[in-house]
Amino acid sequence: MPIMDVRYAAGTLDAAAKADLAARLTDVLIRMEGGANTPGGRAFAWVFFTAFATDDWWIGGHTDGTYVTGPGKFLVNVFIPEGYMNVTHKNEVHAWVAEAIAGATGCADPAGSLLTVINEVTEGNWGDGGQPISLESIAKTVGQDGGPRPAWSRAYFEAKARAMAAAGYPSDTGGMLPSLRSRLQKAAPAEPA
Repeated sequence: MPIMDVRYAAGTLDAAAKADLAARLTDVLIRMEGGANTPGGRAFAWVFFTAFATDDWWIGGHTDGTYVTGPGKFLVNVFIPEGYMNVTHKNEVHAWVAEAIAGATGCADPAGSLLTVINEVTEGNWGDGGQPISLESIAKTVGQDGGPRPAWSRAYFEAKARAMAAAGYPSDTGGMLPSLRSRLQKAAPAEPA
């Protein structure tokens, strides 16, 4: 369930460039899901755009292009579930976002004008229709519940469960895959009355 929130300087993208960038970033989101080009995968591929007026975006104490190169000012916040990506996957996302912006703006190299921030949302903090959804349920919905990425995520959460149990976290602590919560319940000290 990755989400991209694209903030850009007003006037940088016209309607055609914005549509092109949205299509490119949707493709990035699908690649991030391990190639989940399925109806479920596409339903989770959200891209938001917010244009900021020139006098609302300051870099280095200036609102002009003094400290900006390339196509203009871009900040892309990428939200992913915790434990979803290793370092290699995150590095790919940084490169793919830069490629998408370069392609949509016609700029060969957006370095100096683009910041990408990957935000990991703690397990249990995603919700849909008023109900929490887990990384496990997202993987099933997008058709990616097998293979190396879910195996890596599982190993991440198993290590987290061991660490949390060893540290005596309460059994109802969030941030754990539903299938691994029982490990905390077995290891947790008795709850106070």
